[in-house]
Amino acid sequence: GNLEWLDKNKTSFLIMWRRPEEWGKLIYQWVLKNGLTNSVFTLYELASGDDTENEEFHGLDETMLLRALQALQQEHKAEIITLDDGRGVKF
Repeated sequence: GNLEWLDKNKTSFLIMWRRPEEWGKLIYQWVLKNGLTNSVFTLYELASGDDTENEEFHGLDETMLLRALQALQQEHKAEIITLDDGRGVKF
C-alpha cells in the first residue's frame, strides 16, 4: 500500500512514508489544534512556514502535500484554491 507506480510500464515508482490520507489527517489535526479552521494557507506556508516548523509534515514534498490536501478536499475538510502566486488551501 505504500508503493505507487508512476507509469504504465512500471519502470518508476514512489515509495511513501505515509499515504496521502495519513498526511492529510496530520495536517487537519494541526489545523484543529491551533484553531485555524476558516483560514487560508499557501502550499509553501504549510510545507515550509515557521508555524509548521515542529510538525511532521514540515518539509513535505509539494506533490505529496497536494495529494494530502486533495484527500481532505474529498472529505469536505479543505478546499484547494488558486491564488495569484500559486495554489493554496482553505480549511
